Amino acid sequence: MFAAEKKVILASASPRRRQFFTDLGISFSILVSGFEEKHIPGERPEEYVERNARQKAVSACQLCSSVEREGVVVGADTIVVSPEGHILEKPRDVEDAYRMLRLLSGRKHRVLSGFAIIDASSTRVLHSAVVQTAVSFRRIEEAEIRAYVATGEPLDKAGGYGIQGRAAVFVDTVEGSYTNVVGLPLCEIVDALKVHAGLRLFSHR
Repeated sequence: MFAAEKKVILASASPRRRQFFTDLGISFSILVSGFEEKHIPGERPEEYVERNARQKAVSACQLCSSVEREGVVVGADTIVVSPEGHILEKPRDVEDAYRMLRLLSGRKHRVLSGFAIIDASSTRVLHSAVVQTAVSFRRIEEAEIRAYVATGEPLDKAGGYGIQGRAAVFVDTVEGSYTNVVGLPLCEIVDALKVHAGLRLFSHR
């Protein structure tokens, strides 16, 4: 569906982000730097998630080959923000997953995804942004929480749930971008890549 004039490098190990790019038909490579996310005291969730996205991309630039340095690196990070304003990342363990799901049950929370597009040769930030989606959960019964956690699905998901998976049955409403909740705001990413990577539509004949 899309082709890019510049090489596109995805600085993420997320299978969901990789699948998004694949489904769009974008030719891309993957470089994961191993950048360690660490919240700075006093840093707002929006600042934190955008900084993570930028630093993931910049760190991945150091791994680029000479050919890849002619392209752009896309970094992304997604967090859940509780109704109280606390950052919820991936659960540390099963008990942490229980805690998060109980906290979100019957309430509205925010999902923030930060993304950044970096020039691979200079590490200059070409574009960065934060996209917000509001998600409301119905009341989740304790037995449902335990059954869901037992599947193992929550343990590698921000906020302890995957909207594209079994947790879809917990979701009452979504206000904003659905793909943002999955982990990558596609509308905004595509618009930015059109400007900074020469992304364009193509058709098979």
